[in-house]
Amino acid sequence: MAENVTPPRMLAFGNAPLVEGFALIGFEAYPDATPDLLDQTLAQLHRSNATALVLVEHKLAREGGEWFRRLRNEGGRIVITEVPPLHAPADYHPAVEDLVTEVLGAQALEPRS
Repeated sequence: MAENVTPPRMLAFGNAPLVEGFALIGFEAYPDATPDLLDQTLAQLHRSNATALVLVEHKLAREGGEWFRRLRNEGGRIVITEVPPLHAPADYHPAVEDLVTEVLGAQALEPRS
């Protein structure tokens, strides 16, 4: 007999137009969420042993609190990823670029000819 498994939750945090788009495809939408709301929700997900995919708009991710940093570094059953802003996706640069630049220098991100 199959186990009664709770499906993973899908959550999106960011500005209203962006997360409302994700709501159309089944995500729990948190429009115009604050860093505190994001952190409280992540803490609740952790405490409830939930499995989740959490999308966080870039600006909010940069303001993330203790639970955001903790769960992002842990990985595992709660996967957190950044999404670019709706109004300027070409301006988006993931946090990993800062780390690569710090370790390898800015030239590591330049296109090779």
